[in-house]
Amino acid sequence: MTVHFIGAGPGAADLLTLRGRDLIAASPVCLYAGSLIPEGVLCHCPPHARVVNTASMSLDDIINECAKAHAAGQDVARLHSGDLSVWSAMGEQIRRLKALGIPIDVTPGVPAFAAAAAALEAELTLPGLAQSVVLTRTSGRATAMPPGETLKNFSETGAVLAIHLSIHVLGQVVQELVPHYGADCPVAIVWRASWPEERVVRGTLGSIETAVGEGLERTAVILVGQTLDAEGFGESRLYADDYDRRFRPRGTNPRFPEGA
Repeated sequence: MTVHFIGAGPGAADLLTLRGRDLIAASPVCLYAGSLIPEGVLCHCPPHARVVNTASMSLDDIINECAKAHAAGQDVARLHSGDLSVWSAMGEQIRRLKALGIPIDVTPGVPAFAAAAAALEAELTLPGLAQSVVLTRTSGRATAMPPGETLKNFSETGAVLAIHLSIHVLGQVVQELVPHYGADCPVAIVWRASWPEERVVRGTLGSIETAVGEGLERTAVILVGQTLDAEGFGESRLYADDYDRRFRPRGTNPRFPEGA
């Protein structure tokens, strides 16, 4: 028996990985995180599976469900939206399960920031403009930010920022970023990325508050950075014809001779 933590992706059911789909189909118990998991993912549960919405449950309740399945020898598909590596509360669940001797494994999913970038048809790292993406959030009721993890500190790098769980404090975000990025820095807000009701709002730090209007909440990603609408960026050396690569040796003394 194993509790399978599965990243269910950002919303669109067909962004669920094949491994995730197969684990769901093989698990007699499915615990899923409320309204963030679409019906198209839950439909992979086997007939007569125990399917439990954990939205109203405490950590103790969730662990008790897993313990009952463990006692019965039943695998559990534990579904979380997006990817499990950030803001999933998986860590505390795994700690409890390991203390009980219950086996676990983890299957990654498509993260929300990647789905948001896809909606924008954008590469976030462009030569000469940005080669780093910072995934961050602002302090919330559930989890405070460590003292050094501030928008001010991150913005001093000039990296692209993917700010989650912060649409409700958009004004605060703008106020903290303008001194470092400038009012003309491109911004895009992607709400419910990959869902049928997905909405994209583009603007600048100076205009985005007016452009966004009402109705966007919770599941929105705020992307900030020069790469969001750049045209005059350079080309990487990766595909340059004279670039000496293992699979494309160049020059009289290639670093990786053919056949090496």
